[in-house]
Amino acid sequence: MTIFLGSLLSFTRMQLGPIQKKQVEIDTKKKILGAVMDISSLSPEEVLELYNEKMNSIVIDVEGEEVLQDDGSKYVAEEVNIQKNYKISPDQRKYPVFMFSSDGDKVDYYIFPMFGNGLWDWISGFVALDENLNTVVGVAFYHKAETPGLGANIKQRFFMDDFIGESLLDADGNFRGVTVSKTNLDPKNEDKYDNEVDAIAGSTITGDGVTAMIRSDLSLYQEYFNNINSK
Repeated sequence: MTIFLGSLLSFTRMQLGPIQKKQVEIDTKKKILGAVMDISSLSPEEVLELYNEKMNSIVIDVEGEEVLQDDGSKYVAEEVNIQKNYKISPDQRKYPVFMFSSDGDKVDYYIFPMFGNGLWDWISGFVALDENLNTVVGVAFYHKAETPGLGANIKQRFFMDDFIGESLLDADGNFRGVTVSKTNLDPKNEDKYDNEVDAIAGSTITGDGVTAMIRSDLSLYQEYFNNINSK
């Protein structure tokens, strides 16, 4: 009986494996595209078609240079595990870069993954930047177990839309990120150069996690930003 059940479980895993892998692929690509557009009405097939048409990707190191596998082939950026990356020393990580092109040629937006800590568990997201890599054009945040109606609201449009147009640089041109601030003096979010968005009431720790996630993860792409902007 033990051998039979073990064989049955193994067979089931083999049968479901490709299906689960496909679902992970679709979910990942939905999240990436979600940083630059509303894809809520698209079917999984339409998501994959749009992604294949508009997106390109590479994997870089902390020096901002593309890295290849031992056989010279490219890494699949969509398969880099950002959660596992979080536990690795920054100089040992692989950094995915996703590029959106409306016409298939010139890059319109660069999209970068982020991962950090919320109140109860992990939070993650993707941030899309303009072609100059200094202005946010969209974000998509996700969480595992934040408080409903409070920290969980980081994935609501009213919060994510506040980031659109925010500069990552301070007045002197230095990287600063975007702070989720309880003391923000711009509740209507009209000043896009203050490096701040309004916090969600009652979710200080989650907001601090978003701030830290943006600042720490995007700072690790600074060499890549410099490389692109120097071309």
